[in-house]
Amino acid sequence: MCVFRLEDVPQGQWLWDHTHVQGWMLVYMYATHVYAHTAVHVCRARTRVCASPITPHLQTSAALGGALLSPLLKDGSDALQRLTPPAPVAASVAVGAPVPVRSLSPSRSRSRSPLAAATMNKKKKPFLGMPAPLGYVPGLGRGATGFTTRSDIGPARDANDPVDDRHAPPGKRTVGDQMKKNQTADDDDEDLNDTNYDEFNGYAGSLFSSGPYEKDDEEADAIYAALDKRMDERRKERREQREKEEIEKYRMERPKIQQQFSDLKRKLAEVTEEEWLSIPEVGDARNKRQRNPRYEKLTPVPDSFFAKHLQSGENHTSVDPRQTQFGGLNTPYPGGLNTPYPGGMTPGLMTPGTGELDMRKIGQARNTLMDMRLSQVSDSVSGQTVVDPKGYLTDLNSMIPTHGGDINDIKKARLLLKSVRETNPHHPPAWIASARLEEVTGKLQVARNLIMKGTEMCPKSEDVWLEAARLQPGDTAKAVVAQAVRHLPQSVRIYIRAAELETDIRAKKRVLRKALEHVPNSVRLWKAAVELEEPEDARIMLSRAVECCPTSVELWLALARLETYENARKVLNKARENIPTDRHIWITAAKLEEANGNTQMVEKIIDRAITSLRANGVEINREQWIQDAEECDKAGSVATCQAIMRAVIGIGIEEEDRKHTWMEDADSCVAHNALECARAIYAYALQVFPSKKSVWLRAAYFEKNHGTRESLEALLQRAVAHCPKAEVLWLMGAKSKWLAGDVPAARSILALAFQANPNSEEIWLAAVKLESENNEYERARRLLAKARSSAPTARVRMCEGWRGSFSPAGTGALLSRLDASLVKSWWGEFGNREDRDQRVVKQPSVYNVFPTAVFMKSVKLEWVLGNIAAAQELCEEALKHYEDFPKLWMMKGQIEEQKELVDKAREAYNQGLKKCPHSIPLWLLLSRLEEKVGQLTRARAILEKSRLKNPKNPDLWLESVRLEYRAGLKNIANTLMAKALQECPNSGILWSEAIFLEARPQRKTKSVDALKKCEHDPHVLLAVAKLFWSERKITKAREWFHRTVKIDSDLGDAWAFFYKFELQHGTEEQQEEVRKRCENAEPRHGELWCDVSKDIENWQKKIGEILVLVAAKLKNTF
Repeated sequence: MCVFRLEDVPQGQWLWDHTHVQGWMLVYMYATHVYAHTAVHVCRARTRVCASPITPHLQTSAALGGALLSPLLKDGSDALQRLTPPAPVAASVAVGAPVPVRSLSPSRSRSRSPLAAATMNKKKKPFLGMPAPLGYVPGLGRGATGFTTRSDIGPARDANDPVDDRHAPPGKRTVGDQMKKNQTADDDDEDLNDTNYDEFNGYAGSLFSSGPYEKDDEEADAIYAALDKRMDERRKERREQREKEEIEKYRMERPKIQQQFSDLKRKLAEVTEEEWLSIPEVGDARNKRQRNPRYEKLTPVPDSFFAKHLQSGENHTSVDPRQTQFGGLNTPYPGGLNTPYPGGMTPGLMTPGTGELDMRKIGQARNTLMDMRLSQVSDSVSGQTVVDPKGYLTDLNSMIPTHGGDINDIKKARLLLKSVRETNPHHPPAWIASARLEEVTGKLQVARNLIMKGTEMCPKSEDVWLEAARLQPGDTAKAVVAQAVRHLPQSVRIYIRAAELETDIRAKKRVLRKALEHVPNSVRLWKAAVELEEPEDARIMLSRAVECCPTSVELWLALARLETYENARKVLNKARENIPTDRHIWITAAKLEEANGNTQMVEKIIDRAITSLRANGVEINREQWIQDAEECDKAGSVATCQAIMRAVIGIGIEEEDRKHTWMEDADSCVAHNALECARAIYAYALQVFPSKKSVWLRAAYFEKNHGTRESLEALLQRAVAHCPKAEVLWLMGAKSKWLAGDVPAARSILALAFQANPNSEEIWLAAVKLESENNEYERARRLLAKARSSAPTARVRMCEGWRGSFSPAGTGALLSRLDASLVKSWWGEFGNREDRDQRVVKQPSVYNVFPTAVFMKSVKLEWVLGNIAAAQELCEEALKHYEDFPKLWMMKGQIEEQKELVDKAREAYNQGLKKCPHSIPLWLLLSRLEEKVGQLTRARAILEKSRLKNPKNPDLWLESVRLEYRAGLKNIANTLMAKALQECPNSGILWSEAIFLEARPQRKTKSVDALKKCEHDPHVLLAVAKLFWSERKITKAREWFHRTVKIDSDLGDAWAFFYKFELQHGTEEQQEEVRKRCENAEPRHGELWCDVSKDIENWQKKIGEILVLVAAKLKNTF
């Protein structure tokens, strides 16, 4: 027997088998290698028996052919490699000659016997139409691999297919897999095609991935990682907060399993060991479907099914001609009958009239639903409607059930409540919860039915009846309430609900009076009944009410309000007898006396109330009494609230804490708009602390902000009598008189202040200011000359002059008093002038108070009046004595600039810088002078020199940046700004300037950095407000302007920008509010503000006028 392989047979060759038996059996196969599918397909396999006598030996040959073909049919192409004949066949063949293999010519192959032809016409073998064996892969035995449409997951396989151990695991089954696995790692071929190139990211892969990783690469990666971390930190808090809220919301909607069963798990601690052991075992029901799979059978839906359902919803307007009079059809088929009755497809089956998708009925249902909704939103009055045609569709959203839960949760809740009702049918909360569940889900009628059944099961439950009345409509609700009254005649809530259901006032009264017959001791019913009555009838009812309810304070007080003065006193006395522990009765009595003009009794009543309540064991709660006083203040009972404050303000406070606590109480009253209470607290505090300057100042500020001018002046008059050394109190009084137009009174106040404080700089300068403001220039000159002659050689501290929060005032009457005796009393112990000069030099901080300010005021007065020569002469005289005072050098240089003498101005500034090298304004003036004449290089050098002598000064850095920016060198300006922020990282003026040096897209980022560094700096807040203004975010801009002026009300630039903003985007009321707030704040600082306010031409301008001028100069260049 010869064993052969199909792979060795060439394409198109015949195979046949010869044995030395009585017959020939030819087994031929036509093998073709179909390489497109990488498999070997056997196209034809037949047996041919030659024209020989059929003997029993032929069966042996046929068995041999079957043995050759059976492995092919059983195991596929892989079995052909081990194709051998079975043992019996091999034994039978062994007696013959070896089986040769030879080729048949085409001529011989065509010559077939009739028996062979008959054999070929047999039916095809059944295995040809059967599916391939499990795990069969064509060509797998010879190393071929097939292709699939999903190369990433491999050939498809059902999840239920068992693993076949005959196949190798992935990656080891084919030569191709082995080649992929053994591919070398040093393959550097990359796809550098144009399709793989991105304009921003370049190629997808790294061009230098194979290069060495050096230290500069590590540094670059660290920088990029830092940038990524910085970008990730932006809005990190907002992102984390949003994620936290989303997680919380998700956990609320879908709680975890342990949260749902946490209460049950806590109860597991109560389970005993015996109970644990008695718990039965649970069978293994997991993965039942996977362990016992049931194959799903899918059958295509016939076209007749779709056609039938498509026709079921159509409306036909024509009649079938075969239809008879009674609905039957004339059957034209042979053997049919002309039936006069309806055919087999009767209504109720799949006839067109009863289809599953009837559009006509859907439209009718929609109309019915619309009618129901219109009925629900219609008015109770017949013929009227409250439906808005335009907003109807929007209003329908309110009728959508808002339960927000899952349908499964609703079903579980319904089953649970049903179980509760069946277990305990007399439990009212179960019926109420069931009805509300159905109401929430939109089943209102089911809810009504449930709650009515609940009233039958729980007729004594007040809550069930009230819930039933709430769910039922108008008239039905009345009937339900009437039924509830029969079961619960003592229920106050049911009577109140019955009165609410009535629409007529007389019906309400009738219901409440009937209720009072059954429940006469109900305060709620009496109050509801009295509210419906007229005053006279109400008084009569209240007289009966206090008899039935003698412990109700509200009823007693209501009766007292309706009675006359004499009867009200009697009513309140009876109320005190019945309720001796309530403070409101005493307070009402005090208010009654005050309302009738008997104010002297108010104090006595409040004191008697405190004593009586303590005697009856009532604790005096200070906070409650203060709240009562505030209510009295708001009600207009001023004497009562003040008496209460005086009586309880000192209760429960330690002696050392009195002042602090009382000031806090006053501020709290002001915040609650109880001004009389605050005034009473200040009056009591001033009685206890008459010599405390801070208390007088707090009281004066309160009167200034919330009182009248007369009350302020009266308070200040008392204040200076107790605190004559308090200069600010004198100046407040003088200012009040000056603003009222009473200049002589202001002069007299300043004269008295000078007598009390002879060495006060503020009073001296106030006198000069008053005279200059009232055009009394000669008096001001004489006053200043007298002041200069008092201390001509003293060296003093730098002083800018008095521009405090109060308008300065001066007095001409002082001129007559400034004689030698006054000067002598002023300088006191110093004696002669030489001794005085020596003592002054030794103690400049005590006695050398104001000579530089006096000289400066003298120079400025002559300067603004146009006497330039006199101003220069005074300036030179002052510099002889005070050459280290920088303001004098500034004034000298500015006067020379005004005369257009640039060289002399430069010389004055340089001399001043030699004496005062740390004066920043002098450096800035010299730099701007050089820039003004076109010497940019010299100006730049001056600023660099100033920064060396005054390091870490933001004003000098800012001027340097602006110098370069004005010269058009923006790159240099940005570089200088970066250096400035490095040297002064917490400077608000630098950060505010840096924001607007950036391009518009980067300004917001810069502002965030500025706020991190300078969160409470007014310049940064002002810059952020301007940024929102430039982006037309009006609301946010206004909010940030308010923040700015609140943090620093002395910054004039902020007020100017705020006023400019309101001029463009605000109303007249908002503009006037900003102007008034600015006048009250009296700002003194700000770059733009000082440029206008210190201009010689504007020296007599008021705050409001300066605000308008500064706002007019502003331009929206940002």
